[in-house]
Parts: sequence; C-alpha cells; structure tokens
Amino acid sequence: MNTKASNVPSGTSASDLIKYALAFVVAVASLVGFYYLPWPTPVRALLVAVGFAAALGILSLASIGLRGRDFLSESLFELRKVVWPTRQEATRITLVVMVVVIIISLILAGFDFVISWLIKLLLSN
Repeated sequence: MNTKASNVPSGTSASDLIKYALAFVVAVASLVGFYYLPWPTPVRALLVAVGFAAALGILSLASIGLRGRDFLSESLFELRKVVWPTRQEATRITLVVMVVVIIISLILAGFDFVISWLIKLLLSN
C-alpha cells in the first residue's frame, strides 16, 4: 500500500448528500436542456457533456470523489511497480497463444465432426 495515500473516512455527511443531490440536479438539468431547448443539436450535445462534467466535478468534492482519487493514486503507484515485457517477449507470447488457439480449435472441430458423423450414423438406421 502506498504510504503517501491519505485515508479518507467512508461515512456520508450531510454536505456529501447535498453534493450528491446537486450533481444529480445538474446532470438532469443538462438532459432536460437537451430535449427542450431549441438550440442546434451539437450545442445541446455540448450542453450535456458540460453538465455531466460539472456533475462529476461536484461529485469529486464529496467523500466518494476523495476515495476515488485515493484509489487512482494507489493504482498509479502500483502501476509503477509493474515490469512490462519487452517487444520480443510480447511477440513470442502472442504467437504461442495464437498457435494454442488454432490447435484447440482444430481439436474441437474434430470432436464436432466425429460427433455429428456418429449422430448421422445413428439416425440413418
């Protein structure tokens, strides 16, 4: 765990509830504006995008947003520890996976052929 990440309390306060309600109102208002304003469609679509961005901005100020930022910080910290394969390793692994998929598909096709041949043999009598 990242020692730099802050521990955000998980409780919901009254101010958080107000922020949730405000974000909901902003998002719904942008959708209502999309359907009822006589503006051109691209402008109304931009209104919805701005409205949802504003709602996400409001939510980011609540405790859920702080927990989300804490999670993102932890994820980025852990991502720095990942050892990524080289291009040559990735190519080899991809080729191995493709060969295995082809082999398994041929085996399954063989099973399908044999089973369908047996069923035709049984039903023809």
